[in-house]
Amino acid sequence: MEILLGKTLAELQEIVAALDMPKFTAKQIAQWIYEKRVRSIEDMTNISKAHRARLAEQYEVGIYDPAEAAVSKDGTIKYLFRTSTDKLVETVYIPDHDRATLCVSSQMGCKMNCYFCMTGKQGFNGHLTTSEILNQIFAIPESQSLTNIVFMGMGEPLDNPESVFKALEVITAPWGLAWSPKRVTVSTIGQMQHLKEFLDKSQCHLAISIHSPYSQERAQLMPVEKAYPIEEVLDLLRQYDFSHQRHLTFEYIVFKGLNDDARHAHALLKLLSGLDCKVNLIRFHAIPNVELQTTDMTQMEKFRDILNEHGLTATIRASRGEDIFAACGMLSSLKRGKQ
Repeated sequence: MEILLGKTLAELQEIVAALDMPKFTAKQIAQWIYEKRVRSIEDMTNISKAHRARLAEQYEVGIYDPAEAAVSKDGTIKYLFRTSTDKLVETVYIPDHDRATLCVSSQMGCKMNCYFCMTGKQGFNGHLTTSEILNQIFAIPESQSLTNIVFMGMGEPLDNPESVFKALEVITAPWGLAWSPKRVTVSTIGQMQHLKEFLDKSQCHLAISIHSPYSQERAQLMPVEKAYPIEEVLDLLRQYDFSHQRHLTFEYIVFKGLNDDARHAHALLKLLSGLDCKVNLIRFHAIPNVELQTTDMTQMEKFRDILNEHGLTATIRASRGEDIFAACGMLSSLKRGKQ
């Protein structure tokens, strides 16, 4: 059975044409799936019974409940999803007063092998399909209350461009979820091969993982620096306007004694000079077999204050879900089930 979730309106039009149905049926199907959130073709009641039966012979909606859920003491919920290839991915729901953010995964594992990240430690197990990405959004009980989506879960989103770009289209298109791009953020390590395509195709917010202003030091933390140096990433970003709807954020995990001093703060200021951006400082969450330490809050605040005093907006991200291994850099499905 082929899955309808994740199909664009153009693809649905091709499907109904092949099944000899009226062209307007494609828009009806999109409305039933993306607006009304039905899980069964049989529930698409303004489509004739004969056409529903014909559609159901080859297709299903394709929304599947998570396999497991773990609830943090701070209200964060980590969901475990099983994929069509019998692999596992994790998704994190983060409630925060009037906001409800979902951190979605784009791959099973990750190729980037960042030193500090548990997802990278498990290796790469495959790309998620568009339907598997969107299922994380549609299948959770809190689906209808979401205010924001961040592609910051397992995997490097721009390493899976076809599925991710289609998912973004469904999320923001009038015939899809019809969300404003301002509600969606895509996080990347600076994968240059598809970064320009993302910037040209989408108005969603962009977050770049940087973690050190020094190329050699960044390369030790993030091997991708050797393939896509941060200086080249910044050269590309300077060609775009981030002063209006689309925002640019740099994510900076702070490690004790490594990148948390005034020297690094001033080097970061120099590196990002002239860019309309902000910096999100993130506390390092200790993971097994990694000899890095967490910086204390006082030092993080000093680092933040240096950036702010010199005109670069910096904030400290609140840590959520650490007790259930749902915090930044802690997602991994190796410890659970079959991989």
